[in-house]
Amino acid sequence: MEIPESMVGRFFWLVGLPLSIAMFLTIPDCRRERFKKWWPATFSMCIVWIGTLATFMCWMVELFGVTYNVRPAVMGVTLLAAGTSIPDCLSSVAVAKRGHGDMAVSSSIGSNIFDVLIGLPVPWFLYTAILRPAGVIGGPQWAPIQSGGLAIMILTLFVMVALVITTIHLSGWILSVKLGMMMMALYVGFLALALMLEYEVIFPPCIPNLEQFTFNA
Repeated sequence: MEIPESMVGRFFWLVGLPLSIAMFLTIPDCRRERFKKWWPATFSMCIVWIGTLATFMCWMVELFGVTYNVRPAVMGVTLLAAGTSIPDCLSSVAVAKRGHGDMAVSSSIGSNIFDVLIGLPVPWFLYTAILRPAGVIGGPQWAPIQSGGLAIMILTLFVMVALVITTIHLSGWILSVKLGMMMMALYVGFLALALMLEYEVIFPPCIPNLEQFTFNA
């Protein structure tokens, strides 16, 4: 609840004040003595808030894409990816300032693996095991993926991880400004490749409806 000194900080503080008050009222601060044993409730309410905010964020990104006729896969690889990675960026900055460069790098790699192996299959499992698609009663449950370049982008992800390790090795395992510029150049290259794949500038589909895959449960 402390008011920042800078004008920019005060602006964002004022914008986020309603959320800060709501979280203060609903999330027990287990650092305080009387809430010291309430840590399960603190953890649970944090998960609830993350899920609620993520739902609104995905809804707004989807609405933005529909309004401006942008493909969902493009919105996912740009705005949604950036929005969900901001906490990772802030955590990496925090640990890097404390001198834990190894923690910052391992966190970025671990978060990608967590997203692929947990962040994707858990929603797919909940969707296919609990929620039934419209018109499907007693039949196979599935979740459609409408992206022709998804397979190539997944392979590109592993290539990017290898390039990240290579650039860190070339910089002498030291986080520097030069290394940061190289990382940002890699991201721009990945983003350009992903957009060209989605808009079929490169590797256009050879057969009709190739861009729509169906994963059966």
